[in-house]
Amino acid sequence: MSFNNRKAWKAILFTVISAMILSVLAACEKSDSASPKDKAENNDTSKVVATYKGGKITAKQLETQKKIISFTSPENAQLVNLGYFQDFLVKQMIAFDYLSGKAADSSKKEGEKQADQLIEQNKKNMGDEQFKKELAAQNLKEEDLRNYLVKTMTAMEDMNSKVTEDEIKNKFEANKQDYTVATLHHVLIGLQYGDKKERTKEEALKIAKDVKSQLDKGADFAEIAKTYSDDSATKENGGLYENFTVGQYNINGFKEQVLTLPLNKISDPFETTLGYHIVKVDSRKETTFDQLTKEQKEIIKYNLGAAKIDNFIQNQLKDIIQKIDLPKTDAKQPEDSAKKEKTGSEAKDGKSPQPYTEKVEKAEGTSGK
Repeated sequence: MSFNNRKAWKAILFTVISAMILSVLAACEKSDSASPKDKAENNDTSKVVATYKGGKITAKQLETQKKIISFTSPENAQLVNLGYFQDFLVKQMIAFDYLSGKAADSSKKEGEKQADQLIEQNKKNMGDEQFKKELAAQNLKEEDLRNYLVKTMTAMEDMNSKVTEDEIKNKFEANKQDYTVATLHHVLIGLQYGDKKERTKEEALKIAKDVKSQLDKGADFAEIAKTYSDDSATKENGGLYENFTVGQYNINGFKEQVLTLPLNKISDPFETTLGYHIVKVDSRKETTFDQLTKEQKEIIKYNLGAAKIDNFIQNQLKDIIQKIDLPKTDAKQPEDSAKKEKTGSEAKDGKSPQPYTEKVEKAEGTSGK
């Protein structure tokens, strides 16, 4: 378990994009002198699977998009041939193709810049050979991935440009507690510990109660954490989390304890999905809007931009789509996926970063404190 004092902007951007399973393909703009990419797309004679105001999606483009999903989100590879999922992908492709095409020139330039930076960061983190190997495994070219990123980043940048300072401030005020800065000591008795070992909830709770008893009798919290805690991020420094932003750790139950526990009081053991925790909050300070860092404001702005895309997809996309003609399939949508499809503003919470996303985040040098 770790708290990041500094979440890199590009890492968060790519995390949300991967979690959303946003789909973007290169679509050419007609001109008198076609580039090699334009010519390749003009030579696409595969079946048209969707039409919309101003464009179309072909079977070849859809297949490329499915490969990109398998590359960026391997755990979703098993879904790409299911009928409901392909319908979802096609609608996302239309939305981002349409939005990026309508974007301002400044957003298009920034979209290209962001895409190139993300690719270079991943090459550096993965190594050129591994990067090429993973692309080749999906029969993809680097250009395919770049086209995906350029369209996505362009649409996101354009929506971000429409977010006002008042909207950012209102969003902050609605989630003000998440920006509280706290220092605390913490012991985790994990359900998983050591070298992939496991213990039952009953076993973890028994140890946690013993730890609490020792602390109540005056044992030093730092020494107890070094001896018992399964939190690898803080075990060696006595369970100390210093000046971290509470909202960066959003597992149900933990944040509530940090926000409400009286200062310097040792909590009773409480349960989360990780196991049982014991916490002592040393200090807690609210953050005002004026105290937000530039990066924190950018993250709020990005989430608001993603919400605007959400609104477009939910309320306007149906008026742009003319026809979707996908092959019939007997595969049914899993019950857990049958809920309303989520996009950027909702996908950020509670989702584990995708493998490709993790590589971006590490390349950005996020802090582990």
